[in-house]
Amino acid sequence: MAMILNEEQTMLKDSAKDFCATNAPIGQLRQLRDAANPDGFDRDTWGSMVELGWAAIPWSEDHGGLAFGYKGLGVVTEESGRTLTASPLYASVWVGGTVINLGGSEAQKAELLPQLAAGELLLALALEESHKHNPYGISTTAVANGDEYVLEGNKTFVLDGHVADKLIVAARTSGEAGSEEGISLFLVDRNAEGVTVTRTIMADSRNAANVTLNAVKVAGDALIGGVDKGSEILDRALDIARIGISAEMLGGIQECFERTIEYLKERKQFGVAIGSFQALKHRAADMFCEIELSKSCVLEALTALDEGREQDEVSKLASLAKAKVGETYNLVSREGVQMHGGIGMTDEFDIGFFIKRAAVAEQTFGDVNFHRNRYGELEGY
Repeated sequence: MAMILNEEQTMLKDSAKDFCATNAPIGQLRQLRDAANPDGFDRDTWGSMVELGWAAIPWSEDHGGLAFGYKGLGVVTEESGRTLTASPLYASVWVGGTVINLGGSEAQKAELLPQLAAGELLLALALEESHKHNPYGISTTAVANGDEYVLEGNKTFVLDGHVADKLIVAARTSGEAGSEEGISLFLVDRNAEGVTVTRTIMADSRNAANVTLNAVKVAGDALIGGVDKGSEILDRALDIARIGISAEMLGGIQECFERTIEYLKERKQFGVAIGSFQALKHRAADMFCEIELSKSCVLEALTALDEGREQDEVSKLASLAKAKVGETYNLVSREGVQMHGGIGMTDEFDIGFFIKRAAVAEQTFGDVNFHRNRYGELEGY
């Protein structure tokens, strides 16, 4: 498969760009933030996204999906990143839905994926337990009790946790924290007895929550995959999720860069546009080159998913994309604020939203340093 968009994917990208610019501009995120919206996203806008089929893009037609592939979902997510669209698309589709699609039983997929595609279900992955990404650092326990399991523990940075209908909880059924073995995944109703969900207000206004599990009982059929087999599902699902967040970040990078270039053309000092200053031209050229490299990394990673390449290669591309895009978003958002000068630091200008999103998105499922190290390990260094 060529590492380019086909005609249908290009049309989807264009329609997604128009939709996000019209229905979910940055002004909507600002309004949701200022009004302290309890959901953190506009449900009518999400309903329109569902009607467009965005929540159904990657799933098979047997499960209510469109079978349009991750490259299709990627271009939609990229455009949503341009406007920092607040929606459950990432947490429910890229993350939660992928876990179900990869590790769920036929019964679980038949029940949950059509609901997800129809916008009737929201999912959230309860994985992290510290301030740093550590997919095997699971201390939450799941103890078998007859036909049930009893879950105890605490989770942090659960994306969309406070609005999710169901949580996918990573818990330890054997072994010790830090071990790849002994992790199992469970479906837990957010409103189940013993589950406490506390929303956390993030700097970038993205939805997240802390979750406490206190003697939470779940039936045996709540298990996703086999006992102690959760890491096998997580490894694959997290790589897809990392590629997804990279696509979203890429959209934000491009929008931030384009806004900065427009400002350089408009702002004048000494009677000329500041974009004519050689030093600023060089910095803009550096950003352009880094963005082009980031585009290639993300597109290659999305292509690898749709081609069904070996997991080892997908893992390398996921870490490559996440590290490169995280580094570039950091560069472009900071340069954007600096080139806007003093007004770039004010809340009145939208450019500041991108530097906040860059900081939070980079930490999602591993920052630049995490993925540089992981890429090196995957290459055998």
